[in-house]
Amino acid sequence: MPSRSTTFRFYAELNDLLPRLRRFVDFVHEFQGSPSVKDVIESLGVPHTEVEVILVNGQPQGFQYRLQDGDRVSVYPMFEALDVGEAARVRAWPLRQPRFVLDVHLGKLAAYLRLLGLDATYDREMQDPDLARLSASEQRILLTRDRQLLKRSQVTHAHLVRSLEPKTQCVEVVRRFDLVGLAAPFTRCLRCNAQLGRVRTNEVAERIHAWVRAQASEVTRCDACDRLYWRGTHFDRLERLAREILDSAAHT
Repeated sequence: MPSRSTTFRFYAELNDLLPRLRRFVDFVHEFQGSPSVKDVIESLGVPHTEVEVILVNGQPQGFQYRLQDGDRVSVYPMFEALDVGEAARVRAWPLRQPRFVLDVHLGKLAAYLRLLGLDATYDREMQDPDLARLSASEQRILLTRDRQLLKRSQVTHAHLVRSLEPKTQCVEVVRRFDLVGLAAPFTRCLRCNAQLGRVRTNEVAERIHAWVRAQASEVTRCDACDRLYWRGTHFDRLERLAREILDSAAHT
């Protein structure tokens, strides 16, 4: 069967996922038969979850489009914070209230997201099929550094985390999904992800030391696991960390 060819161009941060010589340039890809544009994009190293808009010969197309000889394909990243119109999207719906599920390698990132008051499910026992199912059933954005996980057909909303250091990862995610305005630090349990509610100190007096009762201006309690939080010795450090993450995400 004679080979065919199409010209690809990837835009913005999608280029991070390509070999250096294919970044920010048009390049020719040869193929046989009539593969779907989704399969070819993923074979080039870009998970489908990273893609929001595909233009073929200047016209919007879905993942199911079958490539033809001579096509010109432009591939754009997803825009969770920008409405590009339903006609152009390769996905049926955006997530306007982002919630996350994180793979086993991103536990520290999950804690930082919870520190910011963002909904971040994390369980070290969850395997890849479990993560994909939960992402789909609860409409959670899957965060991972595993490209193969993002190629699962169940996964429709996800982000391939580029950074290696947890704090930088958190800045990346907050910036990527435009979360600065949604952050509400110290409103979510760092242990189990549930919401925190205020309680009177005398309601939990038997569970906290006398010096806490005397000095803490506010105590909060997890609605799910019943863990208590107050402004202890680590509060200033955590408050500074949250502020640094949000400032970095907002200004870079």
